[in-house]
Amino acid sequence: MEIKKRIMTENPLNAEPPITALRSWLTPNEAFFNRNQGAIPSEPIDIKQWRLKITGEIKKEVELTFDDILEMPKVVVANTFECSGNSRSLLKEKAPGNPWTIGGVANVIWTGVNLKDVLMMAGLTDKSNHVAFEGFGRPVGGSGVEFIRSIPIDKAMDSTILAYEMNGEPLPNPHGYPMRALPLGWYGANSVKWLNKIIVKEHPYEGYFMDKAYRIFQKGQDPKTGEVVTEIKLKSIITKPLNGDILKRGRILISGMAYAGSHTIEAIWLSYDRGNTWHECQFTGPNQKYSWRQWQYLWDVETSGDYTIVSKAKDSKGNEQSLQGKWNAHGYCNNGILDHAIKITIL
Repeated sequence: MEIKKRIMTENPLNAEPPITALRSWLTPNEAFFNRNQGAIPSEPIDIKQWRLKITGEIKKEVELTFDDILEMPKVVVANTFECSGNSRSLLKEKAPGNPWTIGGVANVIWTGVNLKDVLMMAGLTDKSNHVAFEGFGRPVGGSGVEFIRSIPIDKAMDSTILAYEMNGEPLPNPHGYPMRALPLGWYGANSVKWLNKIIVKEHPYEGYFMDKAYRIFQKGQDPKTGEVVTEIKLKSIITKPLNGDILKRGRILISGMAYAGSHTIEAIWLSYDRGNTWHECQFTGPNQKYSWRQWQYLWDVETSGDYTIVSKAKDSKGNEQSLQGKWNAHGYCNNGILDHAIKITIL
């Protein structure tokens, strides 16, 4: 299945699929967005030569082959995966970076092994507080440094997998073959591709992609003092109809997705008067932790005119979606209700 993506940059490749590709609970591999800091390896890594090294604040260093990985207990999990810059272009005040609309998100069934099992092979110490991931990827220009990210040990041991399949197929080369780190429910910035080394540390990794990039901060603020981009924020999107559609009066199906990182979605409401009144939506499809929920609303329209439609989600912790996305210097984590409004005309 060929899906024509909107290319924002060619080198490195950053591209998003059309909104119509986001209408199914499971996102096909071909519709998975492309987000890169550097060039994609021209040839897939030789699986026979590939090794995963575990080093740092551990009791013993470990080196695993891919066959070693395949012999470990397998984990299969559906996980919604979003770029932290998704919806950046929808912010009321523009921010620098790739101008994502809502296509920088996907729901995929991942197969891999628990990171916990790998770390237990190496043995943890009282200084094993953070886990850093390193891959073969190298940024193009800019910082010119390795793309390395670290996560707290609690996240590493509780809900992080090392993924080697997407939707039952080996990881495609552009998406990290043969393995990528995958902290479940967290933004894609924490999912290092082409993984080949795990470094256990006493303190968070210090480097450009931890201290300056993927931090939520304001103009004039030291990026290192900003919030680290971690768990995906509560969000809902409308995937049908499309912004600008012209429709006839009568019964109209409005549908979309809602997701909340490691929490489940409890309720969705829809408004066709910019949030003055709200109407509860119905859920369709599976309901799984870490995975988005499909929703729909049947709207009987009797009056012609222009309408602004918005959706609002509530998660299992009782949190409700923010009315407006919180602006920050890189435009990360936009989950605002009004920012994701669509406008349609009814004849």
